[in-house]
Amino acid sequence: MPVDFIPPAKPIIGDDEREAVDRVLRSGMVAQGPEVAAFEQEFGDHFVNGRASVAVNSGTAGLHLGLLAAGVKAGDEVIVPSFTFAATGNSVALTGATPVFVDIEPETFTLDPAAVEAAITPRTRGILPVHLYGHPARMRELSAIAEKHGVALYEDAAQAHGAALDGQPVGTFGEFAMFSLYPTKNMTSGEGGMVTVATPELARMVKLLRNQGMERQYENEVVGFNARMTDIHAAIGRVQLTKVDAWTQTRRENAAFLDANLQGVVVPPVADGARHVYHQYTVRVLDDRDGFVKALKDEHQVGAGVYYPIPNHRLPSLAPYAPGLDLPVTEVAASQVVSLPVHPSLSSADLDRIVAAVGAVAKAGA
Repeated sequence: MPVDFIPPAKPIIGDDEREAVDRVLRSGMVAQGPEVAAFEQEFGDHFVNGRASVAVNSGTAGLHLGLLAAGVKAGDEVIVPSFTFAATGNSVALTGATPVFVDIEPETFTLDPAAVEAAITPRTRGILPVHLYGHPARMRELSAIAEKHGVALYEDAAQAHGAALDGQPVGTFGEFAMFSLYPTKNMTSGEGGMVTVATPELARMVKLLRNQGMERQYENEVVGFNARMTDIHAAIGRVQLTKVDAWTQTRRENAAFLDANLQGVVVPPVADGARHVYHQYTVRVLDDRDGFVKALKDEHQVGAGVYYPIPNHRLPSLAPYAPGLDLPVTEVAASQVVSLPVHPSLSSADLDRIVAAVGAVAKAGA
């Protein structure tokens, strides 16, 4: 009897979300309106200790507008990891500034503070760590470096809803942070992003930039964009906010099971004081990673993802910013990482199958 395929990720959209969308459609107010305002307030209260939050139409837009609102411009440099989705480097480049790619720590896959400090120049405007896979970056050390050199600290929290370091939630360390609300993230609004900001001035500027530079209709104060979130998307997000904590707990329980039972791969360590929310459960495969992923799918019907096979500094779009750059820890990670299913839709039987499949493939490759 054929077995069902276990997907590497699975959005959860239920009747509550569908009913919320129907309610908005029946109201006739489907553009940015009261649902967006309510979602912003609820998101800020839920995740970032009440920090002002501004909803936008994608996580990438959130990063771009956050950087612009923080004053990043042509001639500036922003230090970023290369081991991340291209949106991080793209958002810096879109401001006219230069993304400066530096290496990561091998344990957490996040920015190496020593590499960051070595990359600071008189043109450095800010440091933009990524809380990759749901694990917080080394924010204490990075905050100290930023303060020492008089540069700003920002946060790419696209994958880190509910992550924390020493009890402080991500999204509250930097001048601004961006959370993605893409369908496969730990919670979704269908599509969208949320920018959490440290000051009312930054909040106002992000709101201007998302709405063609207007606070009042036809009184355009700055050159802006159309990056608004719709009330339809916000209504989905508001429902998901009521469920995300339980989903996160399930992700963490699934990860603990995998930690305890997987063999033949290097399971992801968690730094002291870090709360990992496991957007991805990412292991290292030390030999023939691509063959490993193919065998999981073809022979065992277990999906797995590779995030990310090509570092930013080697992408054709971003390589011109980093000619001849050598990032050895990043390169090794890009050749070894595999993200196994950890999402809250997994059953106990699914988890057992994942463990058995990984063990079988790892043994076959030994």
